[in-house]
Parts: sequence; structure tokens; C-alpha cells
Amino acid sequence: MTSKSPESSDRESHDIATWWPSLLANPTADIRDALYDRIPLTDDDLALIATPQYQRLDRIQQLGFVSRIWPGAKHTRFEHSLGVMHLARHAALLLSRQPGAGWITLDDVRTVSAAALLHDVGHYPFSHAIEELGSPIRPHEEVGRHLIESGPLADVLATRDLDLARIASLIHGDRDALSPQDRLLVQILSGTLDVDKLDYLPRDARACHVPYGGVDTSRLLASLRIAQVDGDHRIVVGSKGVSPLHSLINARQEMFDNVYWHHTNRTCMVMLLRAVQEAILHRAFAPDELWRLDDATLLDRLRGPGMPIESRTLADALYHRAFHKRAVEVSNRATELYGRLGNLWFDPRARRTVELQLTSALSDRLGRPITDTAILIDIPKPERWKTDVWVVYDRPPVGMQSPMHWRDVAGLSDDDFKRYEEHRRLIRIVTEPGIRDVVAAEWESLLYPLLGGVF
Repeated sequence: MTSKSPESSDRESHDIATWWPSLLANPTADIRDALYDRIPLTDDDLALIATPQYQRLDRIQQLGFVSRIWPGAKHTRFEHSLGVMHLARHAALLLSRQPGAGWITLDDVRTVSAAALLHDVGHYPFSHAIEELGSPIRPHEEVGRHLIESGPLADVLATRDLDLARIASLIHGDRDALSPQDRLLVQILSGTLDVDKLDYLPRDARACHVPYGGVDTSRLLASLRIAQVDGDHRIVVGSKGVSPLHSLINARQEMFDNVYWHHTNRTCMVMLLRAVQEAILHRAFAPDELWRLDDATLLDRLRGPGMPIESRTLADALYHRAFHKRAVEVSNRATELYGRLGNLWFDPRARRTVELQLTSALSDRLGRPITDTAILIDIPKPERWKTDVWVVYDRPPVGMQSPMHWRDVAGLSDDDFKRYEEHRRLIRIVTEPGIRDVVAAEWESLLYPLLGGVF
């Protein structure tokens, strides 16, 4: 870390120490929040929130189609981003009080807060489904960086004397190119302990009214420390943070298992994905139009004139709740089939080819036409379970040391979580309701001849 004079560090520590109580007592505005009750806002926050790019997030549901299953889950990326900003600010302030953290300035806190507030500003409608199409769809972090570096957001950041290039790099950039200070600060926003997860897991669980997603957020934040690990400064947890960290990891598994990978949600997502794919392939709209839309406007566009019949058929079905139905579920115990189908996640065009071949084969077998989108293959994204967290002790128990990797403290490894994910992640063939039974009965003779010709 860059060294500073004692006078400079003392002055900046004092600025931070007085700034937070002052903000709590005299915020520019307050927002009442379902999780944190009260989120105080600064002039910086209000200026960014007022931009059209941020306001769009109020029209994008955090969980996409999950509200079709749990009607209460209509919370948006707008409120989630406010929550992430609130937690990021807390984390930075708490870390600034740690020994050796005198280099954290009020400007750092403002920068991390702005990056947290804007971390989802480039998000596409309906959660993450559209990004599964891959190229030419850009990752939402890349879109966010573009929005931050140009247009109204860039103007606001410049007016507020905030470094837009630094903020953009914290959201989407090469970590190795960051300064030592920012390599540490970015860990607040992205990683096993990031405030994104600390907000969305409890928020999603609360909105769905499910008994999963519980995390002792305040205790976990209070346990954050800064320590040198392998010659680099890292955000670590004290011994009191081991249990809350475990609850965070468990919450993530349970929410994927029960909510994010719920079969109806996944079915809706793959229907949307194919509708967007057809619209792009038929050049009904350009990929870069997508991040300008929200949930309602995207569905309206897909249902409107000028769209291919495939897009309109699927979008109408989504609008009228005429969802496809599960015909076949494939687990990882069917090793070869699971692997071959799973590979299609990395090649959406190949997946579309198999879907079209399936409908053609079934049409020939039944002797009647079937719509090209009657059979779809749902392949959830392979999740990365990485718990690269270190634990520090004031007085390590006999046989332990400080710092010590969390897997050695907890006796759990990334492979344990990966195996659980692989067993719970199902690949599904979903169909229009009228052909569900015949596909369920004859899928082997329909599918197996096709897979050998694709790989």
C-alpha cells in the first residue's frame, strides 16, 4: 500500500470518523428499505439515482420470472443496487478502522459506494437469461462500464468529482492492472465475501417468503479484517466470521437449489432466451438494443410486428402464462448424456440446431406439423463454487495458524460444493403442453441419433 504521512492519515481517518455520524444525522435523503430499514443517501447517490440509466433498473425485476412462482418476488435491481451500495459503504468504513488501514480515505469510500450503486446498471431485462446466449451479447459488466464512461452517468460522476475510470475498473476491469489499494477495495464488490451476495441472498429469500438465504450480515461485516496473504493485502475474516461465512455459502446453495433453478423459472428463462435468439438471428433487432430495454418493453417488442413468428409465439406464451412443461430431466448420473447436453450451454447455436432437429423428427413421427419452438433444452449455467477466503486469529487454537484458509478451518473444500451443485443441477427438455407425454415416452429414440451428429 502507498504510505502516507502520519498527519495525512490522521486527518483522513478523522474525516471518515466524522462523516458517517454526520450522514446518519443529516442525510440528503432517506430511503426505507425492506432489509436495512433506513438507507441514508448523499448528494452523490441522489445524482446517480436520478439518471435514466439507473432509473431503468426500477423496471427490471431482480429475479426475472421467479415472480411467476412466488408472486411477492417483484423487487427490482433498483433496490438491490441501493442495498449493495449501503453494505459496501459499511464494509469500507469498518475496514478503515482496522490496524494498518489508515490509507483508506473518504474518497475511497465514495468511490466504492458509487461502484456498488452502479454495479448492475448494464443489466439486461429478466435477470441473467439473455447473457446465456453468449456472443454477440456482451456481459452486463462490460455494458455497465460503457455506460459509466459515457453519457449522463459520466457527466454526473465528473460533476461530483468522482473518478469514472476508477469506478468502471472496480466493476469490470483487469484486477492485475489495479493499484494495490483498489485490488483490495474490489474484493468488497466481487468475491466470496462480496456485498452483492450479502444483499441479494437475504433480499431474494425475503421477497419469496422462503426459509432459505438467512445470513448474519452484520456479524460477517464486523468480522472483516485486512491481512497479508502470500505477499498481497487481502480482506479476510476474523474467527467470529467463520460461522456467518458458512451460512452465506449454504444460503447460496439453498437459493440456487430451491429458487433460482426452480423448474418453472428455468423454463421461462429458456423460452425467453430462444425468443431473443430468434429475433437476433432474423435481425429484428440488434444485440446492443437489449440493454436499453426493461422487462415490459422487451416482452412487448418480442410480441410486436416485425418479429419472427418464433419470437412472437414464445413471447405470447410467456405473457399469457402458457409455459412449456417438463418432459425429461437429466441428472449427472447419466454421465455421457449429461455431458453431451451440458456442452450445448457453451454453444447456443448448436443447442438451437438440436431443438429444431427434435421438433422436425417428432413432426415426421406424428405426421403433422409442430412449431419450431415446441421443444426446448434448458441447461443451467455451470456455477463456480470458489471459497478463496482466509481466516485470522488473535490466538490461534493449538494446531492452527493465522492466517489460515477457510477450507482448512471449516473442513470443507470447493470440490464439496461443486459435487453438490453437479448433483442438483438438472438439464431439462421442456415442451409445449400438447406434446409433453409423447416426448417423455420417446425422447431416447428422438434425441440419441441427433447427439452423435452434433459433437
